Amino acid sequence: MKKLNLIYVLFAFAGLQSCTSDMDVVSEDPRVLSADELYSSPAGYKQALAGVYGNLSLTGTGDAGSSFLQGIDAGTSQFGRCLWYLQELTTDEVIWSYEGANDPGTAELNRNTWNSSNPLLLGMYSRTMVQVAFVNEFLRQSTPEKLSARGITNPTDIANIETYRNEVRALRAYAYYNMMDLFGKAPFVGENDPLNFQGPQYERSQLFAFIESEMNAVFPNLKAPRTNEYGRLDQAFARMVLAKIYLNAEVYIGQNRYNDCMTQCAQVIASGYTLNGDYLNNFKADNHTSPEMIFTLQADGITTQNYGATTVMCNGQVGSLENNGSSFGVGGWGGALRLRKQFVQKFDGVDFDFDSRKTQMGGGPRSIDINDVSNRNQGYILGKYSNISSGGIPGPSSTFVNTDFPLFRLADAHLMYVEAQMRKDGATNGSTTANANASSLGYLNAIRDRANGYDFPDFNQNQVTLQFLIDERSRELHWEGHRRQDLIRFGLYTGGVYNWAWKGNGQNGIAIPTFRRLFPIPARSIAANPNLIQNTGY
Repeated sequence: MKKLNLIYVLFAFAGLQSCTSDMDVVSEDPRVLSADELYSSPAGYKQALAGVYGNLSLTGTGDAGSSFLQGIDAGTSQFGRCLWYLQELTTDEVIWSYEGANDPGTAELNRNTWNSSNPLLLGMYSRTMVQVAFVNEFLRQSTPEKLSARGITNPTDIANIETYRNEVRALRAYAYYNMMDLFGKAPFVGENDPLNFQGPQYERSQLFAFIESEMNAVFPNLKAPRTNEYGRLDQAFARMVLAKIYLNAEVYIGQNRYNDCMTQCAQVIASGYTLNGDYLNNFKADNHTSPEMIFTLQADGITTQNYGATTVMCNGQVGSLENNGSSFGVGGWGGALRLRKQFVQKFDGVDFDFDSRKTQMGGGPRSIDINDVSNRNQGYILGKYSNISSGGIPGPSSTFVNTDFPLFRLADAHLMYVEAQMRKDGATNGSTTANANASSLGYLNAIRDRANGYDFPDFNQNQVTLQFLIDERSRELHWEGHRRQDLIRFGLYTGGVYNWAWKGNGQNGIAIPTFRRLFPIPARSIAANPNLIQNTGY
């Protein structure tokens, strides 16, 4: 399946200042098009659409080191990488080895000691708000009045552009979903606001209402699941975002929306996606062909070179002792990523001896404990992601991978349904209630059966508690950008109920305060917008 041709089309940068005045937005490319030049034809609108999607994978119009966010390194403002760092490095699943001056901000994420000056937080915040700005500009330039003035009158062209408008609105809602989840608030700016507008601060409840309303508004006008061009979203994407906000609604707005989550997940499961027969094929260089993928962040080793999430993971998982980069089609970064002990132990026991999700490597000279974060020979390593296709063909570059980042895939819909059903029917954090119904057990069995070559005894209801489920989510979805959110929802992230290596900057883990369930608003963003109020604790 052909991927969407991602590009950056730089236009009307004054329009971006309304969202990003804390971060100068400039073009390093002299081939900047004016709005009238870009939008002079239906093809131009398709280019602009690709540019909006491109912000999720690219950082600028030049090489991998280019960025139009002036004053911050491209690698620390790439959307997928920042999302992955914030959702994974801050948890029990992984640790980054290089905490020195060349990787600013990672040490604080590793050790849960970040503050409002952390450059990775600034990168995530700014990149996400740039996404909002891109969407707003596209909507301004694609009104019926604009189309008519530019002589775009063909009904098919008008209908296509209307589809584009609904897609970018969904992308804007997704951007605010990430702001709600990570920061708990955001400046709200729409397409009807004036340029250089300092948006009012929206709290979680306001963002939740906007995301829900916007996704429901555009949903009927999005393409049906699996009918859109690869790399573009469809109705299943909207359902997955809605399922996420409903599953986490008690965290976000203090309300139980589990039945709504079940409804969305059931619709996704029934929409034609299927579990890939080989778990690891979801993480290889041709994973865009997997029937399990609902939406991915695109990667191409030649045409979209960037230091994004999958390039980081494929290179970072290569061991310092093993030098096993050739096994994954990459050169490797000398042990940049290692596994924390508590994640490795999720696969302890004979039930996981033949589980295809168990790709960690260790033992011998490689200890399971990490006593020194800078010692790359300590801690197990992972083998989940690969720059080699399911047919054994390496990607064209050994540095920049062809492997797309699986933002949403079917297995997560299975697991969300199970959790929502159990919580709706009375299971709570810390309880030993085992109340998964027949549908939930079927979804769980399908996942575990796939992981074991379709030869694994079915679960029975007595085996499935919420504690089992949070562990199963880690086994199935590790390194996919869900872990921090999951631990918060289960009451395991802050406090000392569950500690992991280097949590709170303690070698064996120590309790961290509740306020760290949210990241701080970057100091530069607050300085630029007087409407923003810093999160408690920072």
